[in-house]
Amino acid sequence: MTRVLFICLGNICRSPTAEAVLRKLAQEAGQALVVDSCGTGGWHRGEPPYMPSIEAALRRGYDLRALRARQIAAADFTGFDHLLVMDRANLRDTEELQADLAAGQGPKPRLFLSYAPGLGKTEVPDPWYSRDFDGTLDLIEAASRGFLDHLRQGAG
Repeated sequence: MTRVLFICLGNICRSPTAEAVLRKLAQEAGQALVVDSCGTGGWHRGEPPYMPSIEAALRRGYDLRALRARQIAAADFTGFDHLLVMDRANLRDTEELQADLAAGQGPKPRLFLSYAPGLGKTEVPDPWYSRDFDGTLDLIEAASRGFLDHLRQGAG
């Protein structure tokens, strides 16, 4: 079964949203995936997602309420087939952590929006700062659909 890990900074907005969105879209499409999320930082460890993220997701039928923030761990680098990162800063941090914690083992981290090239964006902006929770969901839904298409085409 394909295992997917979403990575952002604190694991309270973007990556838990992506976890819930991809999990639901994959289930609706009949695709079996294991989906999880984490942050490169550990400030919010054990906390639920940020309430405006929860509310925006619920309006679209995604439930983040049971999720809890966690920090990326060494085992994540070899325990997942895909490491999907929300922005370039966290991509750089993830690559450094992979080199330090997992001796460079595991899949190469990749920007999540690379699966939605038609959007003209490469990063999912952090709604903690932008306050654009619906815009974040738009990007995550588009990239999730693109990622599922990628998997269906057998591209790994």
